[in-house]
Amino acid sequence: MLRKVLIHPLPLRIWHWTNALGMILLALTGIQIRYVDLINIVSYKNAVMIHNYTGFVVIANFFVWLAFHLITAESRNYHAELNPVKMFKGCLNQLVYYGYGMFQGWKNPFHIAKYKKFNPLQGLTYQIVMFVFVPLQILTGLMLWDVTRFSKIVDFLGGVRVVDTVHVIIFTIIACYIPFHAYLATLGRTPGEHIHAMITGYEEVEEEDEEKKAE
Repeated sequence: MLRKVLIHPLPLRIWHWTNALGMILLALTGIQIRYVDLINIVSYKNAVMIHNYTGFVVIANFFVWLAFHLITAESRNYHAELNPVKMFKGCLNQLVYYGYGMFQGWKNPFHIAKYKKFNPLQGLTYQIVMFVFVPLQILTGLMLWDVTRFSKIVDFLGGVRVVDTVHVIIFTIIACYIPFHAYLATLGRTPGEHIHAMITGYEEVEEEDEEKKAE
């Protein structure tokens, strides 16, 4: 039997959509800045200005997420399974399901619950993105924003070209991750189920999953 459960609290939903819009603006303006001779949607000056302001909004948004992650039970969603062997098996099962099983009509090996909304593969991926790639992108972005102010750090890391290369590589990784993330969001019982849940906060889950969690 299905019943509605609050999966995404309001602060998390606000963070999610703010972050999504910010990432899109950063990607578009970043491409404009790098390929100024090929793309001319807005002027180079305006592209830099939008990129910088959006970057600071995304940075502030990241720390809002981090605080929410640290002081609430939200962190339980990212590392519900602390056993490395079980996590590896869980990730492998999800890979097999996404790559083959769901096209054969297999049942998803993972069942969502209030504090278990990410399958092992999602939890691991989100942790890598949010605790490795995003902080590195923030740091390299700040250095490129004001090279003079951060000149000692930039020089220590090998110069502007090295910092810029790292920034672009991480951008490429995140840019590839975003459409994949959007695609996975359509794999609920209906294509819009998970997306709708990120708007309303509520998702229908099996009652037996909640009972198992309580045990």
